[in-house]
Amino acid sequence: MQASSSMKAPNTGPSIMTLLQAFVAGFIAVPIFHQILLWILNVTHVVPFPAFDMSPTWPLGVPAWISASFWGGVWGIIFVLTIPRLFRGASYWIAAVVASALALTLVFAFVVIPLKTGGFLGIKDFIGLMIIGSLLNGAWGIGTALFLKLFDQLLGTRPAMS
Repeated sequence: MQASSSMKAPNTGPSIMTLLQAFVAGFIAVPIFHQILLWILNVTHVVPFPAFDMSPTWPLGVPAWISASFWGGVWGIIFVLTIPRLFRGASYWIAAVVASALALTLVFAFVVIPLKTGGFLGIKDFIGLMIIGSLLNGAWGIGTALFLKLFDQLLGTRPAMS
């Protein structure tokens, strides 16, 4: 009996190119969307911390905004594995903002802060973080979605199915 070579294995996930595009989209969405919004919030005295923070981060000593961009790229991969698979059309764009605003901010509040400080925020600080963090992370989400759409148009790939 001869094995059939005409049957293709089902596509089990996104291509390496799609994952790379997602990383790049998430990475560049940090300085262009997240950090520019942070700069606006800082110069209007809404928040006291600056954009494009050059403080070195542990363990490599890279500037904080570069570290944030790296993590934006990691989140970009998670984004492309979830949002385009679950949402189409206008709901894709809404989910890009809402899911990013909530998921990234909640992970920061309940994972990153406890790992860095050993504790949780008080209710007042938590509410403030949820408001400002959701704005910044929602901006990142729409930026990532826009870059994925741009990559789709420029490169003819399909990472952002909208």
